[in-house]
Amino acid sequence: MVEITEENSDQRLDNFLITRLKGVPKSRIYRIVRKGEVRVNKGRVDVKYRLTAGDVVRIPPVRVAERDEQTFVAPSLKEALQNNILFEDDAFLILNKPAGFPVHGGSGISSGIIEGLRQVRPEAHFLELVHRLDRDTSGCLLIAKKRSALRSLHALFRDDHVHKTYLALLAGQWAKTKQVVTQPLQKNVNKGGERMVVVSSSGKAAETVFKRLQLYRDATLVEASPKTGRTHQIRVHAAWLGHPIVGDERYGLDEVNKAFKARGYKRLFLHAEKLQFQHPVTGVLLRISAPMPQQLLDLLKHEEKV
Repeated sequence: MVEITEENSDQRLDNFLITRLKGVPKSRIYRIVRKGEVRVNKGRVDVKYRLTAGDVVRIPPVRVAERDEQTFVAPSLKEALQNNILFEDDAFLILNKPAGFPVHGGSGISSGIIEGLRQVRPEAHFLELVHRLDRDTSGCLLIAKKRSALRSLHALFRDDHVHKTYLALLAGQWAKTKQVVTQPLQKNVNKGGERMVVVSSSGKAAETVFKRLQLYRDATLVEASPKTGRTHQIRVHAAWLGHPIVGDERYGLDEVNKAFKARGYKRLFLHAEKLQFQHPVTGVLLRISAPMPQQLLDLLKHEEKV
């Protein structure tokens, strides 16, 4: 039996068990919860259950693998994690996430940013994602180093007190200089099991402000500021404008992506450039910027400006 303290309050049950049962595969942990072998206050709960101080968790005896299998983390990711810290203190760090890596493992992917960071920093007792970026999106990613910081930062995101700014290259010439898109978004799953987000009147409220930065012959560089945090929000709103993000294989146009790929665009052109919020401990206003990857800058140099 384990009694939950304030330090683990508001943590999801699955994440708590993963930390407690090191070496036990995630699939095994999910299975023992599903079967009711794990009990919280003598009752069955879902893996998404958020613990509160005073909860009593019964964890069954689970044989840990004799050989602690190290999650494989690509050397290129390790290097990026060590050399791309934009800000760090005792409470959290902000990483300039490289494109091409998921923020966490799962769905057949053994490791992501958070697993890699934990391996690079084995002495760290606590490292958790505060928010998420899509696999092919680069830029500012917040990671908490304390449970209290995670709760405070989650509250800032929930109350829309974190200002996020992205850079995106839209396909085609976008005629407007600024537009606020407020189309509601709903998660769907298509026939292939792929998660899709669609504009739907029955969806959740979403708002993105688009500002034109530079017009090119057949593309437009924009600043996108999401006021809400829906899945794939900027990508879907850009597609709704009729100008999907270059390299977006899910919401873009195949023929357009093919043409840009031939010119060297190998990834989704979406970069989380800035984060602005009040530090939850010191109250100081933080403005953190992540420089655009050199690969994207080099591509823009060859575009014909209008």
